Amino acid sequence: MAPERHVPIARSDLSILDNEFSNVRERFEQEMRRMEDEMSRFRSQLADHERDVFTRSPTSQPRSYLDIASPLIQDTPGGGREIKLRFDVSDYAPEEIVVKTVDNRLQVHAKHEEKSDTKSVFREYNREFLLPKGTNPERITSSLSRDGVLTIAAPLPAPMEDARGEKMIPIAHH
Repeated sequence: MAPERHVPIARSDLSILDNEFSNVRERFEQEMRRMEDEMSRFRSQLADHERDVFTRSPTSQPRSYLDIASPLIQDTPGGGREIKLRFDVSDYAPEEIVVKTVDNRLQVHAKHEEKSDTKSVFREYNREFLLPKGTNPERITSSLSRDGVLTIAAPLPAPMEDARGEKMIPIAHH
């Protein structure tokens, strides 16, 4: 018969919830800081765009929505423009990732599930992006890098001629 051995029990001032979820809290706070930085950058870009719109001279041409400085919209070698979106799906295998369009929406979905006798893991990722009117879903491409970054490119439709044309709006006097 093997000798009996007592395993010491370490005591902690933290509750089980504090102990188990401190890592989750740290990740949440880190994500909130990242989101605040992103929103700050977005507000700055929006303020720059508004300044351009409201300080434009009366004779200058109006800017198309495609001219807004955005990392999402890029020039293509052929002279057109495309939306380029990136998603971190590094926690998922390629066969667990689905990219599809429904009407004018682009949907990215990934689901991972693993079960063993001692644990069960389930992760799910969903993102949806509204595509500009006139985007051809047949021309949308996607690629997955080896480090798990999914890149989706969608050529933008050419702006309509009358969108850049000038139209005088009469002012009613009362």
